[in-house]
Amino acid sequence: MQPMEVGVFLCSPGIEDPFEALKKLKELDFHVTQLGPQPPEFYTPENAQKLKEAAAEAGIEIASMFVGYPGESYASMEDVKNTVGFTSADKLPERLDITMKAIDFAVEAGIPGILIHMGFLPPDPADPIHKQMLEAMGKIADAAAAKGLFVGLETGQEKAEELLHFIHELNRPNIKINFDPANLILYGKSHPNEALKLLGEYVVSCHAKDGLWPTEEGQLGTETPLGEGQVNIPEFVATLKEIGFTGPIIIERESGDDRIGDILRARELLESLK
Repeated sequence: MQPMEVGVFLCSPGIEDPFEALKKLKELDFHVTQLGPQPPEFYTPENAQKLKEAAAEAGIEIASMFVGYPGESYASMEDVKNTVGFTSADKLPERLDITMKAIDFAVEAGIPGILIHMGFLPPDPADPIHKQMLEAMGKIADAAAAKGLFVGLETGQEKAEELLHFIHELNRPNIKINFDPANLILYGKSHPNEALKLLGEYVVSCHAKDGLWPTEEGQLGTETPLGEGQVNIPEFVATLKEIGFTGPIIIERESGDDRIGDILRARELLESLK
């Protein structure tokens, strides 16, 4: 993988099956990707080996993989608050178990790290949910470190300053960040390029995604094709250079009627700015 190599999120072309999606990425001439969340039953040694072989055959490096959980929904701000990550004590044991299986899967598939949306983080360290999330992420970080993996927290559901404080609380050297500039806008949290400068030392990968700020309190913003939102993509790429980022830039397109076209135009834009 080249420094700041442009890749694409595996399911962004609109193909859910990861093996078929790898074939599509090969057709589009991409060489780096991230694996999206899979159902828990996918995390078997057989599938890990199959995925490793399919990626090698396609000439595609899987730089990291997202772990998701049954029952999560990103349909609205309220859905995210109620369903995503480690905010629910009732769901925590199952989700920790799935994460541990995903860690083993990543090792077997030759994937160097896992990525997580941990959910809405209460900013007050004394909040019981904050403590619960801190304990959960500590267990995950330690399990991943024992297998030589990093754990990337995705930006968006808390302010950059709050995420930085949480990372300092965790105090685990394998805790990193998957920086998604659009999420910070879509959730109405932080200006992405200021946040990138603040969090830069922890950023191991990033998404190339764009969007518009929410127009109503409590509502999510709107995703747009890259370069048509309020991230300011030229400034974003310039900031990546400024902080010395060398990881992959992964195009993520989660909506739209021409996702393949949007992905190809996004690659052209990013390559022109690198």
